[in-house]
Amino acid sequence: MEAHMPAEARYSTSTGSRISFFKRSPCRRSIACFCLLAVFGLVRSIQAEVTTSKIRNVLFIVSDDLKASVLGCYGDTVCRTPNIDRLAAEGVVFERTYCQGVVCGPSRTSFMHSRYRGGAEMNLGRHFRENGWYSARVGKIYHMRVPGDIIAGTDGLDVESSWTERFNSPGQEAHTPGHYACLNQNIFTTDLENRQSTRMPHRMFVTVRYEGDGSDQPDHKSATKAIELLQKHQSEKFFLAVGLVRPHYPMVAPQQYFDPYPWQNILMPPTVENDLLDIPKAGQAGTQNEKNPIGRYPDNQKRMWTGYYASVAFMDEQVGRILDELERLGLRNSTAIVFASDHGYHLGEHGFWQKSNLHEEVTRVPLIMSVPGFKPGRSTSMTELADIFPTLSELAGLKIPATVQGQSLVPVLKNNDATVREGALSLNNGASSIRTSNWAFMRYGDGSAELYDMATDPNQFINLADNPDFDEVRTRMAELLEARLTAAGLPNTSGKRKLEKTR
Repeated sequence: MEAHMPAEARYSTSTGSRISFFKRSPCRRSIACFCLLAVFGLVRSIQAEVTTSKIRNVLFIVSDDLKASVLGCYGDTVCRTPNIDRLAAEGVVFERTYCQGVVCGPSRTSFMHSRYRGGAEMNLGRHFRENGWYSARVGKIYHMRVPGDIIAGTDGLDVESSWTERFNSPGQEAHTPGHYACLNQNIFTTDLENRQSTRMPHRMFVTVRYEGDGSDQPDHKSATKAIELLQKHQSEKFFLAVGLVRPHYPMVAPQQYFDPYPWQNILMPPTVENDLLDIPKAGQAGTQNEKNPIGRYPDNQKRMWTGYYASVAFMDEQVGRILDELERLGLRNSTAIVFASDHGYHLGEHGFWQKSNLHEEVTRVPLIMSVPGFKPGRSTSMTELADIFPTLSELAGLKIPATVQGQSLVPVLKNNDATVREGALSLNNGASSIRTSNWAFMRYGDGSAELYDMATDPNQFINLADNPDFDEVRTRMAELLEARLTAAGLPNTSGKRKLEKTR
């Protein structure tokens, strides 16, 4: 299931773990057993009643560019994410959730509208607002340019109809005073002049560490505003969406969040010789070692991991602040909490950086749902970010709009072994992929393809698409992909060559 090596293999020094009957007479035993059965029956009855009751509040927290694999609850033992991990311990962790768009804008439009491509008149926030709920956005939910819109404090591509109120959280981003690094240019400075900020491509490799408590950062401001709104609206039904921008570049955080992850201890993801030879040109990331100067600086590649870990840890603390206030206000037992990310991220896997392709590191995302009345657990059901909208609608007792294309995950919340679909669909610039429990299949507009056995090759090193021994699997996966595209009203991405091999 993991898309790359275990955390222990990426870090040279472990930073700590990721974290009878009494003797009685037969008569007394019978009475005791009867009482126990009665109690258990009552508990089951109450539990069944609770699981069908309507929630009063929704807290929807969205991180930015967060790969599932760096969270403790998804198996990482290096990055410190105690707050997200405790949420996971209280809820259901969906281990196989995939985004529908592999960059910010398309992904966020997709899960806010529950559509595979493009939006619809109805969106998630508007649905709750029009049904009498207070609906608020704090930070980045729909697409905002990071760092451009964050520095300017503007709304980006936000959809105003979604919200009763909306709040932005501006910050200095790369211009935060401190130790600045542009890692693909090998620039290290404390000067504020001439820093990469909004210009491509160098802004994507920027980290900033500084002395401070983090209260000047956008995510800290968003958590503070979310806490204020929880206090103000605790007596009414609310849908509160909190968008945190880290670990999206620039990776800015106080020094204390960098300290646990010295770059010297980082080990890069595994590579194989000639890895790109069997990956079609259309499937290769634009930002890769061969095309990007960071390939010349092995130490700086490690520093990217350090900056990413630091940003994740800082973001996690803000999640904790919000959860703590929710509990302090006594709202925990009436609030459905959803934590997710818009898409994953490459940090050197296959020599790739950033996102914008259909490999596992990009398409797989965290999804945690903690809902009153449902037992904690883990699910390996194939799920999609598009499923969030119908799930929350059903939990709140609201009619699911006809425009919604995702599936409600309430059956999986009730029974973690349940499934709602065979495969998860992801899209990227005319290309598409389908991910099942054992296989990953990507197909591109030129007819080229990738096929991976995820049970034996979770790192996706061996492309089996042109291997005649796997013709049957390829055909079956292609047919499943075509069926999903047709059902979603999307064009077939490979045209006339939909089932042809490109040998």
